Amino acid sequence: MNRSGQRVTGFFVLVVLLLSVNGAAMAKDATLTNIIVTNTRDDLLVYLSVDGAFTPKMEDAVKNGVPASFTFFVNLYRTRSMWLDKEMADLTITHTIKYNSLKKEYAVSRSWDSNSPVILQSFDAAKKLMTEIDSLKVIPLGMLERGKQYQIQAKAKLSRVTLPYYLHYVLFFLSLWDFETDWYTIDFIY
Repeated sequence: MNRSGQRVTGFFVLVVLLLSVNGAAMAKDATLTNIIVTNTRDDLLVYLSVDGAFTPKMEDAVKNGVPASFTFFVNLYRTRSMWLDKEMADLTITHTIKYNSLKKEYAVSRSWDSNSPVILQSFDAAKKLMTEIDSLKVIPLGMLERGKQYQIQAKAKLSRVTLPYYLHYVLFFLSLWDFETDWYTIDFIY
């Protein structure tokens, strides 16, 4: 086969690969689940988790040493009927997973957790830690007014993978494993 035939064949293989990766990435939608708003004596807390965040392609990439970051957005508003809602808190939380192939361990960093990074041997345990937020302090209760209506909004997003510049040409298809959940809203009266 001559060079132009190899280029055409390579182009078609690349297109098929792109379409199959895109289909696999779109097949599974990520959703926020188990959203709980509660409080301690001093703080308003949020618990939540993400289902469907890890696709098989993404799992393979992480196991091959490509770091992945999830960003969680949590907003608290005091809802008012005749006025615009008042923003009380706007939190952005980041979870990052990195695999160390020499030590065969996963490091999970969570921006809101003072015990970060957590080192784990099990990929399943690392995925669970990546996709859950437990006991996130949203706001001190002293800043809320009793009897008023509030709203928590939450969303999760897989941040774009940042690779060294020379790998962008080789692994450009990794941007296809981006996901973003819908905004989920919980109304409550304090």
